[in-house]
Amino acid sequence: MSRAMAFRKPSAEAVVTIKSKTPSVSDVKLLKEHWLLFAIFMLLGIGIVMVGSSSFEIADRKLGQPFYYLGRQMAYVLIGLLVATVALRLPLTTWEKMGGYLLMAGVLLLILVLIPGIGREVNGSMRWLSLGVANVQPSEFAKLFVIIYMAGYLVRHGDSMQTALGGFVRPMAVLALVSVLLLAEPDFGAAAVILATAMAMMFLGGVRFSQFLVLVVLMALALAALAVSSPYRMERITGFMDPWADPFNSGFQLTQALIAFGRGEWFGVGLGGSVQKLFYLPEAHTDFLFAVISEEFGFVGGLTIIALFSFVVVRAFMIGRLAEKIGMRFASYLAYGLGIWIGIQAFINIGVNMGVLPTKGLTLPFMSYGGSSVLVMCIAVALLLRVDYERRLVEYDNHKKAVGSQQDGATEGATRW
Repeated sequence: MSRAMAFRKPSAEAVVTIKSKTPSVSDVKLLKEHWLLFAIFMLLGIGIVMVGSSSFEIADRKLGQPFYYLGRQMAYVLIGLLVATVALRLPLTTWEKMGGYLLMAGVLLLILVLIPGIGREVNGSMRWLSLGVANVQPSEFAKLFVIIYMAGYLVRHGDSMQTALGGFVRPMAVLALVSVLLLAEPDFGAAAVILATAMAMMFLGGVRFSQFLVLVVLMALALAALAVSSPYRMERITGFMDPWADPFNSGFQLTQALIAFGRGEWFGVGLGGSVQKLFYLPEAHTDFLFAVISEEFGFVGGLTIIALFSFVVVRAFMIGRLAEKIGMRFASYLAYGLGIWIGIQAFINIGVNMGVLPTKGLTLPFMSYGGSSVLVMCIAVALLLRVDYERRLVEYDNHKKAVGSQQDGATEGATRW
C-alpha cells in the first residue's frame, strides 16, 4: 500500500472496476475544474504580458523587432492549448501503455541533443534541437515522460518496490541514465527537478523508508560532488552565498535581481516601468521573469503569482487524492507527480530570483518565454484535467449501478457530474 493511500485506506466498496457501459461524454462534463483552469489561464496570460514587457528593448536591440518574443510566446501558448486539447481526449490507459515508449523517446532526444551538428549550443550548453522555425528543448519533454513512466511503474511494480531490492533499483537506473545525459549538456537544474520529482513519487508509492533515506543521502552527496567538482557550478554557489562580493561578475545576475525586488517595494513601479530589464538583468524574459514581475507589480504582484502556483499544486494533489480514493492508482500517481513537478520547478525558479537558491537556469512554469516549456506545461494540465474527468466517470457509473436509476433519471442528474 502506498504512503498516500495510508492516510485513508479506501474501502472495498470504493474500489470500482467498470464492467458496465461507460457513460458518454454527454453524461459527464469533460471540464469541471473551472478554478484550476482560471489559475492556469491567469498564469499564461500574465506570462504573455510580462514576456512582452521584459523583452521589448532586448528584441529591438538584437533583432530590430520589439514584438519578436511577444509574438512567438503568444504562438507558443496557442499551440500549447491546441495540443492540450488533443491530449485531453486521450484516455489515461493510452498514456499508461505509452509510458515506456515515451521514456525511450525522451532518452533518444537527450542523446541527439549531445551530437555535434544536431544539437544546438547556446551560452555554452547543448540543450536545444533546431527545427528551423523554432528550437526544441528535450529536457522539458524528458520531465513529463519520466513522470508518466514512473506513475505506470509504481502501478505495475509497487509491491516489488516495497519487498525486493530489484524493484527499487530498476527505476533508479533509469533516473541515473536520464540524469547523466542531462548533466552532459549540462543541465543541472533539470536533473535536480527530475530526481526530486521521481523520488517524491517513489516515497508516495510506498518504497521502504530505509531505502528512501539511503537514496536521499546518496543523491545529496552526488549532487554536492557535482557542484563542487565543476568550476562554473562552484562559481554560481559562491556568487549565491555572497553576490555583493563580486557584483559585476559571479554575483551579477543575483544582485540585479535583488535590485529589481528592492525597486518594486509594495506595489511596484507599474507595467513597463522596470529599469532592470533594460540590459541590466540577464535573461529577463526567461529565467528572471519573476524579478521583473516583482519590480513592476511589487510585493503584492509577486505574492499573487506565488498564490496562483500554490493553488495549482494543491488542486493537483486534491485531484490525485480523489482518484486514489476510488482505486485509480495510475491516475493518482500521475496527478501527484505533475503537482510535485510544477511546485518544485516554480519554487526553484522563484527561489533563484529571490536569492535563496543558487542559479539553476530553470524557467518559471507557464510564464517564462520558451515554446518547449509552455507546450509541455499545457500537456501536463490536460493530463490533470483528464484524471479529474475519468475519476468522475467512475463515480458516475458507480452511482448509476448503485441506485439502479432509469435512463431519464440518470440524464436528469447528469449535470451534477
